[in-house]
Amino acid sequence: LGEAVGVIAAQSIGEPGTQLTMRTFHTGGVAGKDIAGGLPRVVELFEARTPRGSARLAKASGIVHVGEDEGKGIPITVIDDAGEEHLIVLPTGSRPTVIDGNDINAGDPVTDGPFDPKEIMEIKGIRETQLYLVEEVQKVYRDQGVSISDKHIELIVRQMTRRVGVQEPGETGFLPGERADAKVFRDTNKRMVEEGKRPAEGRPELMGITKASLATESWLSAASFQETTRVLTEAAIDGRSDSLLGLKENIIIGKLIPAGTGMERYRDFEVSAPDYKPMAYYSSDTEDPAAWLGNLHGTYSDSDVPAEA
Repeated sequence: LGEAVGVIAAQSIGEPGTQLTMRTFHTGGVAGKDIAGGLPRVVELFEARTPRGSARLAKASGIVHVGEDEGKGIPITVIDDAGEEHLIVLPTGSRPTVIDGNDINAGDPVTDGPFDPKEIMEIKGIRETQLYLVEEVQKVYRDQGVSISDKHIELIVRQMTRRVGVQEPGETGFLPGERADAKVFRDTNKRMVEEGKRPAEGRPELMGITKASLATESWLSAASFQETTRVLTEAAIDGRSDSLLGLKENIIIGKLIPAGTGMERYRDFEVSAPDYKPMAYYSSDTEDPAAWLGNLHGTYSDSDVPAEA
């Protein structure tokens, strides 16, 4: 409690990152595509970017039917248990990794290549996306012989997935298209259900670390990161206040950070010294030093003076 876990996580990932190679390398099986490796791959993952030559994923579970390329791409149809067809059109020249008549599960790749985290989020949900990001980042560091605890990467990934895109606000105060904090969204919906009102509907969103930093509740923290003019202007127009809950915003205004001994629980001490007697105040402008020292006699009783050993 009171540990600056965000700072520790950033340093635990950033410092070993200096050992990663700034390069791209060719991966077998992906014809003509250079897959980012080393530090560029880590940046690609943390910014939630769509990788070059990314694999196409099945949208549903079912039976695969691979069609003929008629000049518009290779049609791959997945027929689910309900008989509904889900079509994926691969670019001309692509090589499917599935065979006609095979069973396939939602989220399985139908072509080679790295996965797009946003597509995983759409098909398999937030949990699978988080696990994929952690594993892919670890894979880059392990390939370079660097060991990092999962918890540091998990902390960053949690911040990337802490927003919910509001689709239907219901009777809440959310707006359509708003990116609400996931905890606030859940708590608000829980309260709406308890009050018999219509809750909001939304989908988890995956944000890169740059966008996630700018989307923080603290406008002081966001302004110190990027787009300072825009952040300050919007905060002023909206009349926003800052609760000063994080580290950066407290450092900016010169307050003690809410971590370690700066936490509220450590600052609620009252010093009680009932036997303390302050020394008389001496002013060099109005008093003679010899007279002031002489007047000190009697200020303290003999019982206040410790006995010599």
